[in-house]
Amino acid sequence: MTDVAVRGASVSVKKTRLLQELDLDVRSGTWLSVIGPNGAGKSTLLRAIAGTIRASGDIRIGGESMSGCSTRERARKVAFVPQSPIIPPAMRVLDYVLLGRTAHLHPLASEQQHDRDLVSGILDDLDLGDLAARAVSTLSGGERQRSIIARALAQQADVLLLDEPTTALDLGHQQEVFHLLRTLNRDRGQTIISTMHDLTLAGQYADTLLLLAHGEVVAVGSAAEVLTEANIEAHYGARVHVTTHGDSVVVAPHPPDHHPADHNHGANHDS
Repeated sequence: MTDVAVRGASVSVKKTRLLQELDLDVRSGTWLSVIGPNGAGKSTLLRAIAGTIRASGDIRIGGESMSGCSTRERARKVAFVPQSPIIPPAMRVLDYVLLGRTAHLHPLASEQQHDRDLVSGILDDLDLGDLAARAVSTLSGGERQRSIIARALAQQADVLLLDEPTTALDLGHQQEVFHLLRTLNRDRGQTIISTMHDLTLAGQYADTLLLLAHGEVVAVGSAAEVLTEANIEAHYGARVHVTTHGDSVVVAPHPPDHHPADHNHGANHDS
């Protein structure tokens, strides 16, 4: 079953075309990672699906067109983690993450115990339980990013959109977040669409990669099919070495060209 279907999506800002007649299908319960150089249209695609930017064409989630959905209805279908969300000043971590439950509450109703229990579990999963009473503004960059992801998870939406979700995280917390996302994806059937700069991580976790360049799809398929040295050189302008280890594809930059040292370098000279 297709969870996300995009047909002919185009986005223009000030006469600059950011997406060009893009088509996309994401099967329910799969993980799609969108890659591409800066300015390729990755964030724009996620914003178009989330409805935070106007796009032409047709975007459907679970077979339902998003064009006629209210904000509340859309929030039940798609949760979006942007790169730089606006967080109310002095808001506690617990209260911020509870905002993710808003789409499931009747207007003017407050959270129930099951909402708080759900959020408490998410905070623990993301190593935020001890920070629940802290103001988000006092957190480190990594703690803040995990709080933003926690709010999105609290929405329990059909589709989770993540725009560079681990940029601010250290290696250990990157692994924690990706482990949680993989559990949601594989064990609970959560559909995930993410953008990532780290090509090796993108290929390691996602079922499918989509390579964008200049707002157009230039490659789509498995990591082995998309992460080729030719594709990366053509669209990133980078020379890399690609190796395969089992199901994983590792992308490493070529080392700098070797220049033999001057044979006189470091020699002592009489004066």
